[in-house]
Amino acid sequence: MIMKGIVLSYMRSKEYQHNNHMIIKPLGIESKEQAATLIGKKVLWKSPSGKLLVGKITRTHGIRGEVKAIFKKALPGQAIGGYVEIK
Repeated sequence: MIMKGIVLSYMRSKEYQHNNHMIIKPLGIESKEQAATLIGKKVLWKSPSGKLLVGKITRTHGIRGEVKAIFKKALPGQAIGGYVEIK
């Protein structure tokens, strides 16, 4: 089953930003319990040039269904606000 999600932001702290750790909001997921079922799934982002970047969901983030995904190569800033596929 393929699901869509929106890239919300980089995972960051006050001093540092982790460019390959992204916070994603899967569409249709509204709780932490539902988001926990997505742990271990692949995340795919396609760049405007057609390049495919692959990541993996590692944990939930917050109580509203967001998840944290780690990508092998960092996503560019233009990915924020864009859509990803969750497989």
